[in-house]
Amino acid sequence: MNTVVLNLEPIAHLSDEQFYQLCLANRDLSLEMNAAGELIIVPPVGGESGNQEADLITDLNNWNRQTKLGKVFSSSTIFILPNSAKRSPDAAWVKLERWEVLTPEQRQKFPPLVPDFAIELRSQTDRLKPIQQKMQEYIENGLRLGWLINPQDANVEIYRIGKAVEVIQMPAILYGENILPGFELQV
Repeated sequence: MNTVVLNLEPIAHLSDEQFYQLCLANRDLSLEMNAAGELIIVPPVGGESGNQEADLITDLNNWNRQTKLGKVFSSSTIFILPNSAKRSPDAAWVKLERWEVLTPEQRQKFPPLVPDFAIELRSQTDRLKPIQQKMQEYIENGLRLGWLINPQDANVEIYRIGKAVEVIQMPAILYGENILPGFELQV
């Protein structure tokens, strides 16, 4: 199954609440929406990608449990970005101070913020260009550090605010830099 993009603009512009209700009414689908208002239906991943994603979240969460610096989120979490896109990275982390300023309703629904850190893992069905565009969108909306892990090409693209994308070959150790102090990930 491939990613499906539906242009809703000719007939409707979904508010954040309408998009939230659409997601609730279609729990079996993984939905996102880009800044142009296009509805994106994301296909499920296979066993290998799902296992790799679980490992990434586990490693990030283990580090966070020790440091207690923020909150970790799975790929099921949708964030409302400042440009109004509604996106769900494969793994994400938000600094605790930023999370705590949200209202209980904002925490319960789709948090209206860009994560401080995000990981996208390219699965077998993913085309590279759309994921790169998604990572760039995160950066343009305030993401501080992002990793696009690309097993098919055996590399990782590192995204940082105000810097060119850095590409490193796998295997490698990725560092959380000053965003996630002390966090290391072997890929």
